[in-house]
Amino acid sequence: MTIVSSFRHFDELQPFNDRQQLLECISVTHEAPDVMTFGFKADRDSWFRYLPGQFVTLELPVTPDEPVHRTYTLSSTPSRPFSIAVTVKAQATSIGTRWMFDHLKPGMKLKAFGPLGDFSFVRHPGEKYLFISAGSGITPMMSMTRWMADCAPQTDVTFLSCARQPDDLLFREELENIARNMPKMNLGFIVETHAPRHGWHGLRGRIETSKLALLSPDFRERTVFCCGPEPFMKGVKAMLESVGFDMNRYHEESFQPAAAPAAEELAIRDGAGQDGETVATITFTMAGKEAMCQPGQTILQTARSAGVRIGAACEGGLCGTCRVMKISGEVEMNHNGGILDDEIDEGYILACCSRPLGDVQIEA
Repeated sequence: MTIVSSFRHFDELQPFNDRQQLLECISVTHEAPDVMTFGFKADRDSWFRYLPGQFVTLELPVTPDEPVHRTYTLSSTPSRPFSIAVTVKAQATSIGTRWMFDHLKPGMKLKAFGPLGDFSFVRHPGEKYLFISAGSGITPMMSMTRWMADCAPQTDVTFLSCARQPDDLLFREELENIARNMPKMNLGFIVETHAPRHGWHGLRGRIETSKLALLSPDFRERTVFCCGPEPFMKGVKAMLESVGFDMNRYHEESFQPAAAPAAEELAIRDGAGQDGETVATITFTMAGKEAMCQPGQTILQTARSAGVRIGAACEGGLCGTCRVMKISGEVEMNHNGGILDDEIDEGYILACCSRPLGDVQIEA
């Protein structure tokens, strides 16, 4: 098979469908200590339709019987739609990411959910932007900046990247090349420490108001996107609040699930403790099982109590992993962007954040 035989015109392809297709790994690139980029294409001829800054959830076969699900932001850009990439950092306690480092190779195929997510300038537009990232939190910023470089090179954007030391600054050379071709892009780096071998002459320490004002004097006028470890984002948010920044223009990326409703709220909502408990029957058609869903329980919790396996990752209505088809009945679903409107119209729900309003049949 020659390269010519694989050529397809764009209008001959359909968008990637995560219900019907798998991702095939096509590249593995070492970026920095414990950081790698994995590139993927669809296992059948397709293109990827997503917003810059969105994420995917990968199903990783860490064990034969019980795969794990991990959510990663795309570092690739939809302006180059024939492949996608995730750039991931393995922590000391990583399970799924460490499996990727040790086992994922070109040619291997994985199930994926998404792309999904609201962390994108498309969803939160502004006249000019300030991207603030630390470590692998740079990935959604790279996706957005790569799109800008391809499609809107006149965008006014200040890009600040923070790291422990210069070796940990991801995509530094690429960003410097992009900045040369984006006349309104201002690029800044801050490292906590450095050694003589680094030859570092830039800013040191942690991000603070004085450094922010130096690198982006008009930061109060910009729409801010922030991503990094939770303590880092918390610090940036507090810093901006302390100087009176309009926090309606502050957006951060976090995969922390939403807090569950309080037991008292659920009891009031479901009528428990008033005229007797409201109990719904959940029928899992593929498993051939029925289970009683107690007041306040989600479809996912009921499935687990009945021994019915539904894959789940964030369990906060964010990642879309627990999407299942609702055949009949009504539910109350409070999700965080992990399902598309057209999927809801088709009858899909997220099991982790759906509570039955009566008897329900689920395809699971």
